[in-house]
Amino acid sequence: MSPMGQTARQRIAFDEYVRMEAMSPLRHEWLDGAVWAMAGGTPDHAAIAVNVTTQLATQLRGKRCRVFGADLRVRVRATGLGTYPDASVVCGALQYDPDDVSKTTAVNPKVIVEVLSPSTEDYDRGEKLEHYKKLPTLEEIVLVAHDERRIEVWRREGRRWRRHDFTAGVAELHSLKCELSVAEVYRNPLED
Repeated sequence: MSPMGQTARQRIAFDEYVRMEAMSPLRHEWLDGAVWAMAGGTPDHAAIAVNVTTQLATQLRGKRCRVFGADLRVRVRATGLGTYPDASVVCGALQYDPDDVSKTTAVNPKVIVEVLSPSTEDYDRGEKLEHYKKLPTLEEIVLVAHDERRIEVWRREGRRWRRHDFTAGVAELHSLKCELSVAEVYRNPLED
């Protein structure tokens, strides 16, 4: 079974998956040879993701960090998961997965952002979160609620991960020395 609870149709090697993704109009996740289509987003989901990436890109301008949208594939080498976070930040040189000869899969994000949705929230908060925590370069994971103004920042503190919740004001991202204004993250989606 895939993490989304659906049976994968076939099992393929990671390099085959990368080749398939290059030709596919849909994005897929990969884990242990299983491939499954990722859920599509809503207009509110897309707007929230853009609001987050805009704030990050503005604050990181001129620094050695780069903000990526949902088109950057990230792989957790420790577990094998290949997926597309809604946003990610890489500081310094982008490091590519050695199993991806096309150099389209990053392995060194410092921050990952997932905008939750009703169909993926349990997976994003559970199994996928645990995969992300195994990325050695990752310092913070941001989960943005879809149904209320709430940003959760999971922060690596020594050998443990600790959750910090923000429902107003700013969500602090210590690893980037950035802040996400809760009001700006939800600027249009929840006001309409």
